[in-house]
Amino acid sequence: MSGGSNRQAAPLAERMRPSRIEDMVGQEHLLAPGAPLERALRSGTVGSLILWGPPGSGKTTLARLVAGYTRFPFRSFSAVTSGLKDLREVIAEADMARERFSSPTLLFVDEIHRFNKAQQDAFLPHVESGLVILLGATTQNPSFEIIPPLLSRARLMVLNPLDAAAVRTLLVRALHDRERGLGRFEVRMADDALDMLASMAVGDGRVALNGLEAVVLDAAGAGSQAPVAVGPDDVERVFGRRALHYDKDGEEHYNLISAFHKSLRGSDPQAGLYWLYRMLEGGEDPLFIARRMIRFASEDVGLADPQALPMALAAFDAWRKVGPPEAELALAEAAVYLAEAPKSNALYVAEKELKKEIGGSGHLPVPMHIRNAPTSLMKKLGYSKGYRYPHNYPGAWVNERYLPDRLQNKVFYRPTERGFERELRRRAAARVKRGQDL
Repeated sequence: MSGGSNRQAAPLAERMRPSRIEDMVGQEHLLAPGAPLERALRSGTVGSLILWGPPGSGKTTLARLVAGYTRFPFRSFSAVTSGLKDLREVIAEADMARERFSSPTLLFVDEIHRFNKAQQDAFLPHVESGLVILLGATTQNPSFEIIPPLLSRARLMVLNPLDAAAVRTLLVRALHDRERGLGRFEVRMADDALDMLASMAVGDGRVALNGLEAVVLDAAGAGSQAPVAVGPDDVERVFGRRALHYDKDGEEHYNLISAFHKSLRGSDPQAGLYWLYRMLEGGEDPLFIARRMIRFASEDVGLADPQALPMALAAFDAWRKVGPPEAELALAEAAVYLAEAPKSNALYVAEKELKKEIGGSGHLPVPMHIRNAPTSLMKKLGYSKGYRYPHNYPGAWVNERYLPDRLQNKVFYRPTERGFERELRRRAAARVKRGQDL
């Protein structure tokens, strides 16, 4: 009686957690018949795993499936609340389990990326000896968050966000399950309400199921009898306008800004606007986005359109002076302008070549004729001797040498044939021809 009562008190997502491979929704690339993890589970020979995926994609469920199919002793703890002291206790228990059962212990570490390097190092000897089979779950990119020695001793399994169809399957299953789910309420849920919940979850099965439970219980009310009708208004009443999932400190932050930058570079204003508003709606710092557009204006547009940089700077300034929601359109205006602008990375290429040249040739002396000569002594030493003032010549130009002698005829900036750079290229060619004619 007590066990069943406790189970019903658990959140819906916990009650509906699958215990068989067949009940899993999503992650077919890992769990479909013949897939790598499916074969390992069926054979009961699972090694150490790093499970990388977004919240609610099934990492904890997979760890428990491993325990169920291998039947090894299972221990779990969270990197948020546990430390080395807890690990030492687990290792001591694992030693006793091996002596008693001659089997390793499955050690599930949730949010393993929160352990620092020294703490992660502590797992290594026990993983190497086979005392524990490590099941580490992380929402962060293991390349950056998990130490290489640990990564090399575990198999990386990448979990994908659940798509809307998979989330909907979870919701319908929970609505009809009388033992673990909400079947006792005989819920009549409108399709658009289901779609709304599935969309709000953004691929997170846990969020979807617990949200469903909150909506159904709210609609049922205290002591209400079945059947319970649930529509979109009930979802909105409970949740209002749900913010999009967006981890400003995690990989999603970098993925979205990368998608935005590449969309602008690819001259796709539709995609640029989409990723811009995905970030804004998710709570990204608008000035971070504006700074990236300033960089983009110089790196990817450059002098193909000299108005790109002022446009990006104006968007940055507009946000600082006006703020939301009015200045959101200023960011959108800049994004569309940058996407539609002719593109040139000639300045960016020149920057890299210049830094490489300076790093290699060092501090070459300034030619004497273009040095400053504010004193008579410096003039006697030859500073500024022979310098020709361009404004004294036709077209305010004279064929002069300005680079160090060692770098004469070196070309760093090569304007393209796109946009305004076509004119810059024409001017440069005209100067070269004029110099040859002199």
